[in-house]
Amino acid sequence: MVAARRRRQRQKRRWGVPVLLVVYVGYVGLGAGVLQALERPAEARAAQHLLRQRWELLANHTCLRGPALQRLIEGIVQAYKSGITLQGNTTSLGRWDFSGSFFFSISAITTIGYGNLSPSTAAGRIFCILFALFGIPLNLVLLNEIGQLMLLGVQHCAHRLEKAFHLQKIASLLIKTSALVTGSLLFLLLPPLLLSDKEGWSYEEGLYYSFITLSTIGFGDYVIGMNPDRNYPGWYKNVISLWILFGMAWLTLVIKLCINFLESSSDFCQCNKSTVEELMDGNRNSTMGLHDVEVCNDKDTKPKGPDEPHTYTAPAEAL
Repeated sequence: MVAARRRRQRQKRRWGVPVLLVVYVGYVGLGAGVLQALERPAEARAAQHLLRQRWELLANHTCLRGPALQRLIEGIVQAYKSGITLQGNTTSLGRWDFSGSFFFSISAITTIGYGNLSPSTAAGRIFCILFALFGIPLNLVLLNEIGQLMLLGVQHCAHRLEKAFHLQKIASLLIKTSALVTGSLLFLLLPPLLLSDKEGWSYEEGLYYSFITLSTIGFGDYVIGMNPDRNYPGWYKNVISLWILFGMAWLTLVIKLCINFLESSSDFCQCNKSTVEELMDGNRNSTMGLHDVEVCNDKDTKPKGPDEPHTYTAPAEAL
């Protein structure tokens, strides 16, 4: 029985990876097709608008030359990437003050990496490598501890409800649902209100920024504290940094639950497929089929040694 079980596991691994790879590539291809259909026309319109503005500027100001204008545009773009913007006859600084540097450090070790700001000196780049080398493991350990505390809190509340109402499944489902709703409010649905007030974004833009940030995708199209026309309070970036830390821990738990659900669904389908095939095989008896059902449902049962007799556990006793 143990050999047959191992053989089924090897077959599952052998076929599971190619199937999962096909699903993965298909899913990415689907996303690519939808995004191309949605975003390519807007990209073409933006490019045409930029070219039209350039030619209108050159036509209305004949003293300007194309190469000189191009160098000016490239200089403005490079300065913006370094955190410097023009405000009349002055420039704005502030991305590399302490709060800005603190926020950059958080985005580095959490691997968000917005891409809108990066060190421009050789010493800064070398330090960033060393800082991230030790900071990323430290961040993972901290996120794991925060996530475990959140999970323990959810389990403690579920245990209290089970004792009070003697309804194990209902209490567990209720607590998990409450934790999901509460986390969604604290980390996804309410923060866009603050971002709308401080950044001038719409609620949809704030919600988009929240998920892209907490999932560490970090496109960099929306980043806090980048508008030179707005005055940001000193606590703003620090509060956002704490929100990122705890929000990432919560979203990691949610993603882990999704992964467990997908894996358990895959195992359930695989076990049912194997069991049905064996029950339909005329060379096997019903006792063998019952044993395979037990193997699929009770994964914590330790395999018997060669000298130990196997005893069948009834479903009622297994529960």
